[in-house]
Amino acid sequence: MRSLLLSLRRVTLLSRHQRYAFPPFHNSLIPINPTSPSSSLVYVLHHSLFSSSSFSSIAHPNGDKKVAGPLVEYERRIVAGALLDGDSCQLGTLKELQRLYDELVQSADACRLDRYSASAKPIRSNWFWNKFVSHSSVSPVKGLYLYGGVGTGKTMLMDLFFHQLPASWRAQRIHFHNFMLSVHSRLQKHKGLEDPLEVVGLEIADEAILLCLDEFMVNDVADALILHRLFRHLFNNGIVLVATSNRAPDNLYERGLQRDLFLPFISTLKERCVVREIGSSVDYRKLTSAEEGFYFIGKDISGLLKQKFQQLVGDEPAGPQVVEVVMGRKLQVPLAANGCAYFLFEELCDRPLGAADYLGLFKKFHTLALEGVPMFGLHNRTAAYRFVTLVDVMYETKARLLCTAEGSPVELLERIVTISDAQQIAPRTSARSRKSDDLDLCVDNELGFAKDRTISRLTEMNSKEYLEQHSTMLHEKQPSS
Repeated sequence: MRSLLLSLRRVTLLSRHQRYAFPPFHNSLIPINPTSPSSSLVYVLHHSLFSSSSFSSIAHPNGDKKVAGPLVEYERRIVAGALLDGDSCQLGTLKELQRLYDELVQSADACRLDRYSASAKPIRSNWFWNKFVSHSSVSPVKGLYLYGGVGTGKTMLMDLFFHQLPASWRAQRIHFHNFMLSVHSRLQKHKGLEDPLEVVGLEIADEAILLCLDEFMVNDVADALILHRLFRHLFNNGIVLVATSNRAPDNLYERGLQRDLFLPFISTLKERCVVREIGSSVDYRKLTSAEEGFYFIGKDISGLLKQKFQQLVGDEPAGPQVVEVVMGRKLQVPLAANGCAYFLFEELCDRPLGAADYLGLFKKFHTLALEGVPMFGLHNRTAAYRFVTLVDVMYETKARLLCTAEGSPVELLERIVTISDAQQIAPRTSARSRKSDDLDLCVDNELGFAKDRTISRLTEMNSKEYLEQHSTMLHEKQPSS
């Protein structure tokens, strides 16, 4: 009887949906007149570069058909001057994205992608029956897992793919941090059920069959222990996964606690996704204009940071504020006004805070002044993890950073190395005393792989282009008069 009641409870829970909203991307695209010479150039470029590729066609009201997909949009942006041409690594990846796009278009009904079609209904209506009859609705289309170094364009390529999808499709693009926070929040809501992960998996699959996860990373034991069971439910409910990561699947959660329990997830991931490495000799984040002067190096220069902070705040009086983050937690902001928050480094990175706290902070504030970012090493490894997470959240939310630091982004993290890097460091010899060794060297694979991303993002966040994006974001958030 208890099992029956729990089953009915879950059916009720599945009716509660909180959909993710994304701004309309097409408004930011440069329109191309189909009869213009530039449109012909796109067509010629398409056939010269990708004559062997197949493309989907979308029917228009006038009866014409238009070639569609991420490759076509990529070419259009090259012609418009929005992207650089000639990166063969990106082109190879785009062929995989186009392959996925084509297969999804052809199998849209079988994949239950269109939220308005009858085929999209069975997830909820068949759930109760599936408790008694073994049933799996694994997608006929394999997803895609993209990995590579920093600045190779992984996020740009995935976003390019995502924004070409029909608006009626049940698709979601979300940062991995946000995705896992949502999973933990749902688990808390369904606490006490026989298998809350099964219900969470059904909820997610009901909201989005095509799941695009950016910055897939696993450095938390709690996440590692639930990922295999969660994605087993997701894949069994037809989810198609598109993910980007700095790490190859086999290197995820490397040397993590209880990693043996995580290994089945890697096998499942490789079974349900085509794995593609993006290599590039170019870090596109560093191809930016000169620095704008918001990253100040040196000690005892807090007065300069406060002066810049005051200029941004303007006439509005600054004072302490409280921000509510997740599940009733509150974050004390020492000094804030006009969308700007001021913290000492210790107040944000030496306290037990995480991605949820930082996300809550940047829902209310768009600019952070951070005083006293130190050199990182073994002595402050935990603070380094938090700083990396803070930079990730700021970059994802397009927040602006003003800071004082003891060194450049490269210098701050130069003592953080991977195990492989550490093995390349010359061992101690009779000519090299213990005193000369760097005792503060931090050998940490997760941090070591994350440091290049952090350096790259800190560099970009101080560029003219990034600050223009920040200004555009603020303008779009302002209510129209």
